[in-house]
Parts: sequence; structure tokens; C-alpha cells
Amino acid sequence: MSDIIKTDVLIIGAGPVGLFAVFELGLLDIKAHLVDILDKVGGQCAELYPEKPIYDIPGIPLITGHGLSEALMEQIKPFHPTFHLGEMVTTIENIGDPLFRVTTDTGKTFECKSVVIAAGGGSFQPKRPPIAGIEPYEDKSVFYAVRKMENFRGKDIMIVGGGDSALDWTLNLQPIAKRLTLVHRRDDFRGAPDSVNKMRALVAAGSMDLRIGQVSELEGADGQLAAASVKDKDGAVTRVACDAMLPFFGLTMKLGPVADWGLEMDGELVKVDVSTFESNRPGIFAIGDINTYPGKLKLILSGFHEGALMSQRVHHYIHPEKRLVFQYTTSSTSLQKKLGVA
Repeated sequence: MSDIIKTDVLIIGAGPVGLFAVFELGLLDIKAHLVDILDKVGGQCAELYPEKPIYDIPGIPLITGHGLSEALMEQIKPFHPTFHLGEMVTTIENIGDPLFRVTTDTGKTFECKSVVIAAGGGSFQPKRPPIAGIEPYEDKSVFYAVRKMENFRGKDIMIVGGGDSALDWTLNLQPIAKRLTLVHRRDDFRGAPDSVNKMRALVAAGSMDLRIGQVSELEGADGQLAAASVKDKDGAVTRVACDAMLPFFGLTMKLGPVADWGLEMDGELVKVDVSTFESNRPGIFAIGDINTYPGKLKLILSGFHEGALMSQRVHHYIHPEKRLVFQYTTSSTSLQKKLGVA
């Protein structure tokens, strides 16, 4: 039991609404851990439109998704949240009143008194590449995420894709790989220019390979890759030895395990009490785009409002012996001390 992580609240989703929930909970002396399937904070803002301008955040005429995520991270620094990125919550089990045991797909286990689902439209899931017969290799020698870099040490790695994820993992895994080959359908990359330049420098030095084309066939047995065929634009096929493949073909939004958590749903949305944003399971809340109620608007500012009211109810579960006294950050010395501005 020593490996169980104990916290007041577990927040599922580290997008803007999940991040702001840390702030509202922190003002009430409630500590939080956050789990997100992405490898960075920011949710849809960071993943889908990091440079797209957002115009409807109160008091901020214009900010990007990336900028909003950075500002929220700065705002919640005083509360020292702990992040568990690249993980997906799979089960939520009642083990007390109130007490939950929550597990992730990596085997991590949490115990908490409340769970806050701030997962946007659901979980980001990797897109499967259009390669015939790839299924038997998945999670054995074809992986859509890097959980532990050491698992790839000394391997012949093929990375497929041309965006930031493909380039970042190319640069991170190249030093520990036996040999690394990057495959992209064209000699033009969507990733950061600095990453592209570093990758090309490694290719020029002979430290890795770059193949322009598309993976057309896999070779191997019992789920273990031996090689992949790469077809170029002229139809010529090259056989490339590899025993591990990482395809990065983007992400798609799916509801994921939320549907299995015994929550009252309206389609793919969690129904909540409009005064507390609590679900039909006491102690489990849903805020942001994942919830639904009469009059719901799918706006970031609506999620912020929901996080504030949710925190008031969560206080009842975390500190049942304490009377909750509403305070304003502008006038409360105790709140200002928590924020480090008193």
C-alpha cells in the first residue's frame, strides 16, 4: 500500500478549467493532483490551438491557448499541484464515505475524498495510422506514446510523423537508440524550426536516418516487429529494420473510460447538479465541456465559474468539521497570504 498516492482531490484533466480548479480549491486549503493523457498541460488549448487567439477571457482582450495555459500555471504556483502527465484514469472505486480509489492505465493508484472530471470533450486518443495489419503489434512493439524512455534503449526505432511530437521524440530517443529512422510522407515538417534543424543536423552527421515516404507494410511475428517497408512517392519500396515503432499521426477526442464510471450521462456528457456541479455519484464532480445542465454554454469562462462553485461543495467533503466562510481575495489577508501577496 506504500505506493498509493494520497491527496484531497484528484482532478482528471489539466486544461484551463482543471488548472483554475486548482486555484479555487487551493484558496480553501484543499490540495490536488492532476492526471492528463497528454504529455503537457493545457488540454485542447495547448494541443489543438496553441497559437490560436482567444478573445472571451474576462479582462484579457486577446490571448493564445498556450499563453492562457502559462498564465494559469503561474497563478496556481502557490498551491504546488502535482501533475501526472501521459496517463489516463481507467477506474474510480468507492472505498469509503467519502473515499475513492482511482487507478490509471500505467498502474498508478490514488486515494482521495473527491474526484473532479475536467476532461473537456473526453480523452485525447492517438489516431491509428493507415497501415494494414498494425493491430497485433500495438502495445508490444508499436506504441503511440513513450511511457518510459529506457524501454527503447538499444533498439532500432522507427518514428513516423512530421509534427512536434515526432520531432521531439526523435531528438530525445536518438541518443539511446541503436539506430533511429524518422519517416515522413514529405520533406516538409510541421514542427518547431529549431527541432527540424537539429534533426537534419543529426541526419547530415550520419547519426540517424530520414526516409521520405509512407510505411506500407510491417514484418514480424507474435507482435514483435522485425522490419517495415517504406514506399516513396515514385513507388519504390525500401525495407527498414526496426524492432520498435512510434507513429505520431495526431490525436482524436473520444469519451474514453468516463462512460464506465457509473455516472448519469446525457449522450457523452456528464449530468450535474447546477448548484454544485456534482454528478449522481456523491463526491464526483464534472466541470467544463464534459458536463451538461440546463443552459450550459461550452465556454472556458463557464468552466471557471463551475470550478468556483464546485470547490465550495468539495470543502464539505474535505473539511467537514470546518465552517466555510466566504472571503474575497481583494480583502482577505489570509487568502492573500496563501497567494504570497500579503
